[in-house]
Amino acid sequence: MIKGKRILVCITGSIAAYKSVFLVRLLIKSGAEVKVIMTEGAKDFISPLTFSTLSKNKVLSNLFDEETWTNHVILGRWADAMLIAPASCNTIAKMAQGICDNLLLAVYLSSKCPVFVAPAMDEDMWHHPATQKNIEQLKQNGNQFLPVNNGELASGLHGEGRMAEPEEIVNFLADFFSKKSSLTGKKALVAAGPTHEALDPVRFIGNNSSGKMGVAIAEELMKRGAEVELVLGPAEIEVHGKIQIKRVTSAEQMYEACMKNFQSFDIIIMAAAVADFTPKDKSDQKIKKDVDQLAVELIKTKDILFEAGKLKSAAQTLVGFALETENEKENALKKLSQKNADLIVLNSLNDNGAGFGFDTNKITIFDKTHKEYQFPAKTKKEVAADIVNTIIQYRNE
Repeated sequence: MIKGKRILVCITGSIAAYKSVFLVRLLIKSGAEVKVIMTEGAKDFISPLTFSTLSKNKVLSNLFDEETWTNHVILGRWADAMLIAPASCNTIAKMAQGICDNLLLAVYLSSKCPVFVAPAMDEDMWHHPATQKNIEQLKQNGNQFLPVNNGELASGLHGEGRMAEPEEIVNFLADFFSKKSSLTGKKALVAAGPTHEALDPVRFIGNNSSGKMGVAIAEELMKRGAEVELVLGPAEIEVHGKIQIKRVTSAEQMYEACMKNFQSFDIIIMAAAVADFTPKDKSDQKIKKDVDQLAVELIKTKDILFEAGKLKSAAQTLVGFALETENEKENALKKLSQKNADLIVLNSLNDNGAGFGFDTNKITIFDKTHKEYQFPAKTKKEVAADIVNTIIQYRNE
């Protein structure tokens, strides 16, 4: 799946730079078109001539060279993937802070393609809290990190911090490009965010959903090649321009948007935190504070997941969410059955870093046979990838 892809290989100041020679060679043999950027520090470990000979392209390194001044924009748009290997502790820190003092960083900050990072450093630097914080920030920004290996390090010590081997990196990229096209031709519907149920023109009943999880799922589906429609409640969150968005406010509006053209979708994911109840009577004017008590009668909203379960065909895959505080597994499986869903994603508010407002999540997924998929706490972008991977696996079984 690498054949014909345009890979921008970026090399930083690390003894592991010697591995990048083999990496570039493997990418070329796999049919990729490769261009190379080197930092000044990288040149202390290996000659640019080696990479220009292998790639058949001039190696770029100087941001202020007349020939490369605009390339930081052009290169980021040229590449199908930007691969930083090795990525030193220093470069990772600069990326996380948005520092732009060399060509590599300028290209990174203007890049529109996926970015892959293969760290290389001593074990103590790898485990330092500052480094791990920087890596976590970069993951949240959408960068993908290759696992480091455990073994002999430049310091003479043994431990974690070795850059992944060239074969591992090429396989990682091949797997990425294979997954990227796995949902081509499929249509997906995602409901995300909260709903606001109006009491009067200025007040509403709502919840703390940020919409981040649903949006991350929509973007992951898009990355895999699906045509995605996102029904988004009132949430202040940016969404990729390729995703078709329908903005809604109330549970009724979300129901209507989700049911319209429902049969045209192959995958339906109900990740929204829809209000279970809405005021029976809504005041046309602002309710004045002229009484000591105010009684509000609530009525049930339409159960969107339940209605979707009644409508779905055998060819469609319906995914629901269950946010629980007690008897989590039992309640999730009950919901899976009652709603006629194919998969249910369980969140527990008892788990640290899960639930509303966090940039991380911890999930367990159950399918119709009660098969269980457990995942550790991860960023919501990583969780979205786990959810989409599970959906694809379920559909292929």
